[in-house]
Amino acid sequence: MIYLDHAATTPVPKAVADEMYRVLTEEYGNPSSQYAYGREARRLVDACRGEIAAALGCEPGRLFFTACGTESDNWAFTAALWQNRRVGKHIVTTAVEHSAILERCRWLEQDGYEVTRLAPDRDGNIPTEKVLEAVRPDTALVSVMLVNNETGNVYPVTEIAAGLRARNKETLLHTDAVQGFLKIPFSARTLGADFISLSAHKIGGPKGIGGLYIGERVRSPRPLLPGGGQESGFRAGTEATAQIAGFAKAAELRMEGLSEKLRHMAEIKAYAMERLAEIPDLRFIAKGTAPHVLSISMPGYPSQNVVNDLSDAGICISAGSACHQGKPSQVTAALGLEKKVAAGVVRLSFGPETTREEIDAAAAALKKHHDTRFPML
Repeated sequence: MIYLDHAATTPVPKAVADEMYRVLTEEYGNPSSQYAYGREARRLVDACRGEIAAALGCEPGRLFFTACGTESDNWAFTAALWQNRRVGKHIVTTAVEHSAILERCRWLEQDGYEVTRLAPDRDGNIPTEKVLEAVRPDTALVSVMLVNNETGNVYPVTEIAAGLRARNKETLLHTDAVQGFLKIPFSARTLGADFISLSAHKIGGPKGIGGLYIGERVRSPRPLLPGGGQESGFRAGTEATAQIAGFAKAAELRMEGLSEKLRHMAEIKAYAMERLAEIPDLRFIAKGTAPHVLSISMPGYPSQNVVNDLSDAGICISAGSACHQGKPSQVTAALGLEKKVAAGVVRLSFGPETTREEIDAAAAALKKHHDTRFPML
């Protein structure tokens, strides 16, 4: 099998699985228990938190574990809107956010919030000025993702953070960094966001564990789940120690030679663009600069047919975000593409282990699809 869908999820290295198994079978104590076995589990959780926080560039006390990136996104909204409940009920976001953000915004509109959704230009970019111009005195929250999961566009979160301080110092800033963490260089200390969402399974960790960075401007965050007081009282529930250990091990492995891994992915992406450009009429979608995401279209060839044909050949690509489950993508719609182009969009996404030979095989399979399948649109 050739796996070119790393933006959906990533392979779990054996070292990560081994560490999780060790914790499950040898360090299975409850971190809240007061006897020695529980204290050992607490030390494990604290050590893992420190490992991930170091990779993110923040103090360990600012990082809280969640079940996934979606939970982190929703908690950020809960905490931000609670803190700024007297500032107003206006939210600024983009039309190309992950469904976790856009669906939450739809719910909030039913509760009386006003949401401004900013559309990208045809290249997929959203300039800082466009975001700041949308901010008003009653804007409680701005949420702009760091890296788009379908186009690979990197958004100017640092510049937005700096501009917000002058525009409305009360407005809080959240960024979904699920596709950015350890895939583009950044540090929580310099990014400027008040909330940063993470997910382990995008970097070789297990599913079922994520993280939320909460910055110092957030005063006494609204708890996500009340209960037994875990995660400093902000997210109750017994800690998933094995998943936490897997997250930390994945971050440790990804950090080893990170600059070389990022360089390799960028080179793989460039090589893929070179090979795919040989296919007649193929279009590159947007101009994302993240090294691991490449969106393309063969106009007239429905994306699901392309995905199915490549799957039959043992090659995994996607028709957009896995969260859409076959539904049209809001990202594609927001780009304003022609109907034939939009219906043919597929995504290739790469990891540190992706090879040129795998790209060659994918390019050959896409060329075969183009040459042997009759256009349907």
